[in-house]
Amino acid sequence: MAWDQSVVWITTRTIAPGSYEEFSRAWRPRSFPEGMLRAYECYSEERHEVVGISIWDSFESRERYRLSDVEAERQRAMAPFVEAESSGLYVGRQLDIPKG
Repeated sequence: MAWDQSVVWITTRTIAPGSYEEFSRAWRPRSFPEGMLRAYECYSEERHEVVGISIWDSFESRERYRLSDVEAERQRAMAPFVEAESSGLYVGRQLDIPKG
């Protein structure tokens, strides 16, 4: 992986109607893992779809977290609210936007 690239984990979840507040509390990990550089929570206007985006320093850091007890606990806490889920792992880079 080049110096200007990061590992990007994107997960999209459809959640039960009216459950956004409870889901959001369950979604946040109790601690942020080593190797996670940034994290974003994005939600639709109706708050029935939530996209989590996390930026990692390596595939190994993300995999350690994915297999951790903290992540297992988080998955169990979110499960009652999640109707559908998909996720992908990518290599990404930040783009420079010209000022204009």
